[in-house]
Amino acid sequence: MTMTVAMVMLCTMMVHANVKPQKDFNPQKFAGKWYRVGLAYDSPSFVPYRSQIKASVGIVTPLPNGNVNLTMWEATPFGCQSQKYQYERTSVPGQFTYFSTRHNMVKDITVVETNYTDYAVVLKHKVFNREYTQVALYGRALSVRPEVIQKFKAFTLSRGLPRESVVIPPPAENCAPSRSTR
Repeated sequence: MTMTVAMVMLCTMMVHANVKPQKDFNPQKFAGKWYRVGLAYDSPSFVPYRSQIKASVGIVTPLPNGNVNLTMWEATPFGCQSQKYQYERTSVPGQFTYFSTRHNMVKDITVVETNYTDYAVVLKHKVFNREYTQVALYGRALSVRPEVIQKFKAFTLSRGLPRESVVIPPPAENCAPSRSTR
């Protein structure tokens, strides 16, 4: 049993290690408003809450030192809430780390694919009491082309996430940054 668990963990770490970031990632082109229009998460506790997920919106701001700030607005049962994150650059463009105060640990972020003008696929990875993977689909608008959604779903399934973990959430109402924010 222990050998099986060790093999599964090793394979999971290898799958994450094989994910390459967007070639020639450019944080300046990535800056601006993004809507999270797709989400997949392999945490078993996520599946029962799928129907409560709404599309969220974020503003990405590159910093002179190569780090990136992200402010996200999400609809919750308690109203619209904003969160601020600082993603620290790594030696690989398109890969970042950040400290999660919620989980009190460092997480890895990889911008897997983006065309900068329409969509981005982003992978978040953490090792908690086991490996956890989250894949998000971001769009510059609240909807993206069907072929982009299919690409997101195919990437998610290729990472070993279950089909029932994939959500294309409806938009949240009255939960976004002001129009003056770019």
